[in-house]
Amino acid sequence: MEGLVTPRKPGLNNSSRKIKDNAADWHNLILKWETYNDVGFSLANKIVNMKLNHKSGETKQELSDDDDFTVKYGKAILDKELEERCIELLNFLDKMIKLVLKMEKICATMKGINDLDTYHHGETGRQIPLFHTWPTKYFYEISVELLEMYKKELQLKSLIVREIAHTSSCDLMMVQLSSWLYQPYIEEKARLLVESMLLETGHRVL
Repeated sequence: MEGLVTPRKPGLNNSSRKIKDNAADWHNLILKWETYNDVGFSLANKIVNMKLNHKSGETKQELSDDDDFTVKYGKAILDKELEERCIELLNFLDKMIKLVLKMEKICATMKGINDLDTYHHGETGRQIPLFHTWPTKYFYEISVELLEMYKKELQLKSLIVREIAHTSSCDLMMVQLSSWLYQPYIEEKARLLVESMLLETGHRVL
């Protein structure tokens, strides 16, 4: 699915234009997040496989290898490769952090629009919606709900990145990989919420 760009059409006021732009931004940020998540999982999987292969090699060498230099040389190469993969994973975590910061900016913008709407029209909001049926505050509420999902998922991924290179338990490493891939804090309804927002703002048509 390609990213969305809000088409420039006349007839939208400043608030509705910003909301429509933000809906497209939500869609595009989530697409980027999924791409980074896939790459991050691939890197984490490589790290785990390197650690498991090294563990297996250590067992074999304890049984049959008397060449201490060979063992140390092989470990030095593995440590360097492992460090490189960990740095790559950390770089992708940094990209995901930047995505969440952009999500926070969307929420701040949505809050400002909602506060302005409340100031002009009271707690019940405007009688005629900016788009089809949604009150203005619903865009803000959905943005907050989405942000909380991705902030919690980012915290989990930060923990995995910190721990995965130092974890020795095979079972724990498998749990870390599974948690990264399946993203337990991002609920299935997240995509539905964004699609609903795109439909309401005219990015999607029935």
